[in-house]
Amino acid sequence: MLKNTTADKVDLIAELRPETELEHHLLVQAPVQEGMHWGVPRYGHPEGEVYKHVKEVLDNINQLDTTPAQRESLRLIALIHDTFKFQEDKEHPRNWHRHHAVLARRYMEQFTDDHLLLNLIQYHDEAYYIWRDTVVYKKDTQAALRMERLLQRIEGRSQLYYLFFKCDSLTGDKNPAPIRWVEANFPDISPVVL
Repeated sequence: MLKNTTADKVDLIAELRPETELEHHLLVQAPVQEGMHWGVPRYGHPEGEVYKHVKEVLDNINQLDTTPAQRESLRLIALIHDTFKFQEDKEHPRNWHRHHAVLARRYMEQFTDDHLLLNLIQYHDEAYYIWRDTVVYKKDTQAALRMERLLQRIEGRSQLYYLFFKCDSLTGDKNPAPIRWVEANFPDISPVVL
């Protein structure tokens, strides 16, 4: 497991500027603080620590024209979506029950019973996996099944899912191809420019 190389921890409240009581409460929790300070520069995340990535995602959210409810949901997803990478199981074969998004969902279950928000947290990377199955691995049947399951899980909130996916994907040195693919293939979305 990668260890954080930063000796000094930053003030997450000052750095990420919570906008709600729940955001503030999350940022002072020990597991969230540990997860936010975890990370070293790596492909997709040259910024290193998770909090730096979260800050980039929040900056992208700030560029969106959203309702207050959408903004609140997007920010909560941003704050927690990658925070449990430090606990993720990277062994082969992979234990998908220990994927960082599953761990994030489980953690958030103590703070909300909004199952749609929890699904958005858990499946925030699913569009990337669908793109990969379609474009990289040429497994169209598998990709179609994954897309069908994802659409059921997000319950008609395709635009909100897409907005988070784009805000998350336009960070670091991530490949922009999945965003273009989602904008061309994901149902019921209106693409936005950031």
